Amino acid sequence: MALTKNKSILGGIFAFILATSCCWLPALIIALGGSAGLLAFSNGLESYSGILILIGICLIAYGCYQLYKSKQMKEVVLESTITCPECNHAKTETMPTAACQYFYECENCNKVLKPTKGDCCVFCSYGTVACPPIQEGINCCD
Repeated sequence: MALTKNKSILGGIFAFILATSCCWLPALIIALGGSAGLLAFSNGLESYSGILILIGICLIAYGCYQLYKSKQMKEVVLESTITCPECNHAKTETMPTAACQYFYECENCNKVLKPTKGDCCVFCSYGTVACPPIQEGINCCD
């Protein structure tokens, strides 16, 4: 969610800069001692100010939508029933939230389970519910 929030904030800043460029760009060019050609270019932006403002508003609206959508994510499930592939013994366990669990020992046959290829943890491989980072859409293997 933090990444989406940061993207929304950066998108809003970019939209503000874009939408107001026809106002501050000529003043910046004059302050920096810009040539008449650059000043004429920036004055030409004024004719596109409506389009730039519309693009800016659309970018801000999109950022707000992304932030709203990320807050509407379903609640993370912390319990998963893990089933041993060797003896089919099943047990409901509470998954760790701070890290993936790479090993799990079956209490029935004592086989140590490891994630299958492509999975980040034993819950993703043998559980009924994927681990919390995967539920949140975070790649926990990075």
